[in-house]
Amino acid sequence: MTENHKAGFVNIVGNPNVGKSTLMNDLVGERVSIITSKAQTTRHRIMGIVNTPDYQIVFSDTPGVLAPKYKLQESMLGFSEGALTDADILLYVTDVVEDPTKNADFLAKVAKEKIPVLLVINKIDLVKSQADLEAIVERWKGLLPNAEIFPTSAKEHFNVQNLMNRIVELLPVSAPYFGKDALTDKPARFFVTEIIREKILLNYDKEVPYSTEVIVEKFDEKEGAIHIMAVIYVERDSQKGIIIGRQGARLKKVGTEARQDIETFFGKKVYLELFVKVEPNWRNRENKLRSFGYIE
Repeated sequence: MTENHKAGFVNIVGNPNVGKSTLMNDLVGERVSIITSKAQTTRHRIMGIVNTPDYQIVFSDTPGVLAPKYKLQESMLGFSEGALTDADILLYVTDVVEDPTKNADFLAKVAKEKIPVLLVINKIDLVKSQADLEAIVERWKGLLPNAEIFPTSAKEHFNVQNLMNRIVELLPVSAPYFGKDALTDKPARFFVTEIIREKILLNYDKEVPYSTEVIVEKFDEKEGAIHIMAVIYVERDSQKGIIIGRQGARLKKVGTEARQDIETFFGKKVYLELFVKVEPNWRNRENKLRSFGYIE
């Protein structure tokens, strides 16, 4: 390892739906965070680790900042606010359509930060003219005067490499925090739950996806295959019926789509069994939130 090896924590914060997970996956180069078009898809802090012989960057994608409506969201806001306290570099992600005053309290905390803040204005492929973009940049300069601004399009991979280069420049000299072969701090079964949850978000409407939690009860890895049993928890009997669908058709579709992605992620054959159970009002029950990993 080089004497001037650099390592640091780069935390990604911002409001829901501005493209934080897409950006993190682009920076890490692996599909670590789930990406769907629905708000609030990330519920935990997820770390993605980039290693080269000269540096290690520990990216952390956090839930979108929002005013909490129930205990689950309080814990999610806690993950986002915690990201302000333990970073070496902060990436504040916004986009060209968002109202900058949406979460003024959180923004005020970011403005007071002593660490380098990189302001990423995402989705610039949606801007009609250069003048419009310049107006957006000027407005943000007023809100976060100490931040360096990077207009990007994570989806089109535009300006992401320049952002990455700047992150590497700002990293402190340090030994690595994780093994050099690590991609994330999360265990394998965590990614199974995230992939299944993504398929639920894509296949069901309204409140149903937000009322579900996925727990992997069995993850049995052999040389050529993985046998997984997972339970989808919902809050009401009616939701259980919706998840399963007529003659189990909808659950089967979720299972097939999830299995294909899990096989791609692990590079192995996967046997996936899904079950649905009712756990009334789990989002407001502290003991359940603790057992599901939202409260430490």
